[in-house]
Order: sequence, then structure tokens, then C-alpha cells
Amino acid sequence: MTLRAPPGDRDVESLLSFGVVNLDKPPGPSAHQVAAWVRDAAGQDRVAHGGTLDPKVTGCLPILLGDAARMARVFDDAVKEYVAVLELHDRAPADIADVVAEFETEIYQKPPRKSAVKRQLRSRRIHALDVLEREERRLLLRVRCESGTYIRKLCHDIGLAAGTGAHMGDLRRTATGTFDDGSLCSMHDLVDALAFAEEGDESPLRDVVLPAERALVHLPRVVVAPSAAREVAEGAPVYAPGVVDAEPAEVGDAVPARDAPVVCVTPEGSAVCLGTLVGDPDAADGLVVELGRVLV
Repeated sequence: MTLRAPPGDRDVESLLSFGVVNLDKPPGPSAHQVAAWVRDAAGQDRVAHGGTLDPKVTGCLPILLGDAARMARVFDDAVKEYVAVLELHDRAPADIADVVAEFETEIYQKPPRKSAVKRQLRSRRIHALDVLEREERRLLLRVRCESGTYIRKLCHDIGLAAGTGAHMGDLRRTATGTFDDGSLCSMHDLVDALAFAEEGDESPLRDVVLPAERALVHLPRVVVAPSAAREVAEGAPVYAPGVVDAEPAEVGDAVPARDAPVVCVTPEGSAVCLGTLVGDPDAADGLVVELGRVLV
């Protein structure tokens, strides 16, 4: 079989069939509706998005195109960042900043009734919680939190702790894992770029559709030989003779570690599979990576 071309050498068709778009979700449609629009516009059979957003919520919604949809689980544990308006129901107490700061910890939440997950108490970590602006009964908050945190419930609980009651106003997601609002593209940008590409100008599309490997930069890498990659494509695990090298993640400080998730790539940087490191990459023989998702 023929392996996928290196990320920087792919034609437009290959890019669309294994790419990622850092989309700025507009208010109104659900995340699933937006993903379906992108799927149809890009002419793909399948897409996946990087975390549900309610219809009114805007912001960072990475969308994986084509075969890249197989690796949607990489967003399951991605840290999320939001900017939210907290609407207090009465005048803010003098110590409101201290009240907010108390929630920068592990908190407990029960998913709302209109939720796709089981309604049971669960813990979520608030990594950072800052008051950016304050205006009468309104606070502008920046929240960096564990995936699956309900910001609406967080706002409600802050209001209870403040003794005033509160609800969430506007909400915007500013980051999902390694994707943030510094490189967002709108639906209009994407549709225009697709139209330009049909007319022969590919540069706008290459600006907004990135190789799918961009979604894997936080994972440590196991480099495999092309012959081993072809075997993986047929469902074989990664054995030591096919391993060329093991490298830390491109972004962050993750290094190859036993029982940790890794991405296997060719020497040219093309993603081959997601898996779990179960053996020594420097060993002469034995199983090194147990397959999770084959990407070729």
C-alpha cells in the first residue's frame, strides 16, 4: 500500500481528507450542526469536533476532517479555556474576588438534566480562574479547566457562595488543548478558501486547513520505519525491529513513558496510528506500541 505523503507535501485533496480546522463557532447552531456543515462543504464522509458547545456559545471548535475523525479521542482530556460573563443577582460583595478564587481547585458537579452523560456527581479541576473585569453586578471571568466542566454550573455555584445568586451570561471558548483563539477561522473563511482552491489558488485553504498531525503535537512520538507503518495499516502492532526512534512531544513536556498514549509517525512525520507504549523503544525485540487507532 502507499503511505500518506508528509504533512508539508500533501495536495489539497489529501489535506481535506486528513486535516484539521480551528473553527470559530458562531452563535446559533450546535457544535454538531457546525461540524455537519464543514463536512458537506469539504466534501468529506465524516468529521469530528473537539468538544461540544451549546448553540449560544462561540469560539474554539477544532474540527477533524475525513480519516482524521478517527483520532477524535485526543480531545477527550484536552484542557479547555473559556471567557464567561458572570451575572450576579445583587450587588457584588466586597470580597467577591476572594469568593471566586476559592473555586480554583477541584470542584464537584452534577451534569444538568439536558446532558448526554449520566447525571452523577463527579469532580473536575479548575486550573485557573481569574476576574478580568468588574462592572456593577457583572464579572468577566477567564476559566481554564478540565474537560467536561460545566461553566454554567460553576457560575451558579459562585453566586451561591457569594450570597447573591448568579447565572452565566455570554460564554466563549478561547482554547481547546493546543488550539486557541489566536488562529481561528470562520465558516466564511473556510467556504471562501474552498472556492479559491477550486479556481486554482490553494494558499487560502492551506492557511485554514492544517495537516491532522497538528492535533497530535501534545503527544510523545514513536518513529517507525515505512515497512512497519505498512504492517500497522493492516492491523499489526508496533514491534521493536520497526522502531526508528522515540521523541518527546512537540508541544509541552510529555515524553515517551510506559503505559502512556503515543502517536506513531513515519520518519517524514506522517501519523500512522495512536497507541499505548507498552515496551522499550530501544529494545532489540518485543512489542513496543499496542494499537489504539490506525490512521492510514
